[in-house]
Amino acid sequence: MNAGAHQPTTPMPAATAPAPAGPTLQHLLGRTHFRLILLAIGMTGASIVLTGLAIIHAYAYHNLELIAQSAAYTAEAAVVFADPRAAAEAIELLGAVREVADIALILRDGTILASWEQPHSGLLDRLERWIGRMAFSTPFLVPIVHEGEVVGTVRLHGSGGGLTEFLAGALVGAVVCFALATLASALVVRHLQRSIVGPLQALAQVAHAARRERAFERRVPPTPIIEMDALGRDFNALLGELQAWQGSLQREHAALAHRANHDSLTGLPNRALFEERLAMAVRAAEAAGGRLAVMFFDNDRFKETNDRFGHAAGDMVLAAVAQRAQARLRAGDIVARLGGDEFAALLPAIGEPDDAERIADGIQASISQPLALPSGDAITPSVSIGIALFPEHARDAEGLLRVADAAMYASKQRSRGGRRPAGQ
Repeated sequence: MNAGAHQPTTPMPAATAPAPAGPTLQHLLGRTHFRLILLAIGMTGASIVLTGLAIIHAYAYHNLELIAQSAAYTAEAAVVFADPRAAAEAIELLGAVREVADIALILRDGTILASWEQPHSGLLDRLERWIGRMAFSTPFLVPIVHEGEVVGTVRLHGSGGGLTEFLAGALVGAVVCFALATLASALVVRHLQRSIVGPLQALAQVAHAARRERAFERRVPPTPIIEMDALGRDFNALLGELQAWQGSLQREHAALAHRANHDSLTGLPNRALFEERLAMAVRAAEAAGGRLAVMFFDNDRFKETNDRFGHAAGDMVLAAVAQRAQARLRAGDIVARLGGDEFAALLPAIGEPDDAERIADGIQASISQPLALPSGDAITPSVSIGIALFPEHARDAEGLLRVADAAMYASKQRSRGGRRPAGQ
């Protein structure tokens, strides 16, 4: 017999909820890390530039003071003798230094004896002068002293040449550092994403598979991050419990389905399952233009066996009839206990009517073998069989069972332990 229990129903996947709108954790972490890195780089770069500017400014201030003092010393004689030509030559040599914007020698009465100004025709020169005015807002004034007496003054304005060069270099360096830092931060962010988001994505995939597909056999892979690995292990333990619970439910469902569709004494399909399979076989035979047979049989003198040997002996007879009848059927045939001592067999794909009769003869020969009882007695069971064919005797399941039942009673009335095809 190939009839089995109904397969357990596979749980329907849960309805898939719409994906929530908004950024992913990977995007949020990447954006946050990138901003923090750029902020740190910007603050560090600004601190370095400001510190450098302060150092360059102090250096330039000290240098301009030295230039002004050198001018006072060099031009002392020219101021004492009020020689404009000599004074101009003296300050022109000192003014050639790029840090000087202009320099003048002023006599004691306020008259300018000589002056020199840095030429500034281009945009860069104007920028340097503007930076110089911002950095050195007041001129450097150094007195010219001769024999202890102030005879004049050196007035010097600083230029932003050195500061401009530093700022240009700092700007180029900042751009290069920013580019390198951006590349480094991208690599760091990607590593952080792989370290944090990767394990979370693996856990989310396993969780989604468990929820949508009931794939409780999936497991979260280990990760080097201790907290993530502990979370994965706990989740895997939960999946193991769910898997065991699902297996228990499936086994319980299969057992309940088997009990609902099978006879508890013989293990054979019951009437409900037999009628369902018979209806399916009729539809298949009708579609294919084939033939099938239904046999209806019950035990002869079963009540006498029960009354004489007891219900336990009667149960042994029913179990033996089921086992012996099942052993004589072909692969694909079905035998069922309909109730009491009544049995039925479904023989799909019967070629000729004689084939069904030969199978019935084999069933009767097998069942009629002596059966030893626990009491030490032995009985010889026998059954009467009625046979109905599709489509000759009926064209539906109910009709085939009814005709086979009538043929069985006709056979029993004629002689117990016989078999009778319908219509004979």
